[in-house]
Amino acid sequence: MGRLHSHRHGKSHSTRPITPSAPTWVKQSPAEIEELVVKYAKEGFTPSKIGIKLRDQYAIPITRQIVKKSITDILEEKGIKTDMPEDLNNLVTKALGLQKHLKEHRSDKRNVRSLELLEAKVHRLSSYYKKMGKIPKTWKYKAVIAQLE
Repeated sequence: MGRLHSHRHGKSHSTRPITPSAPTWVKQSPAEIEELVVKYAKEGFTPSKIGIKLRDQYAIPITRQIVKKSITDILEEKGIKTDMPEDLNNLVTKALGLQKHLKEHRSDKRNVRSLELLEAKVHRLSSYYKKMGKIPKTWKYKAVIAQLE
């Protein structure tokens, strides 16, 4: 599948396991995995960083296969919820960095276009999350407001 806003086709990625059953080499029980997820979340890790930590340190490829819930579902059950979804937060922080760069380098036309495309992604993703109820209906992304937060 081609990437949005680029000319590359991006086929390099890891492949998920074929079988939906839990791997045989995982020694932790589902309750222990949930405790690890909560522990890392309280330390300040994002759900994607928690997944990487579980994969690299504990050889747990996908928590959904073992626990039957995703990492974000586990965090929501335990009452640990962020105000904004992780992917939307990443896009907003990336846009902030790009805005700071453009304040210093006003003639950087390529990154002006990059910022426009990035803000379009933010608006599309925010409208999806508003429909799903993950963010408030009144949430708006504005470049000036984003800099203040």
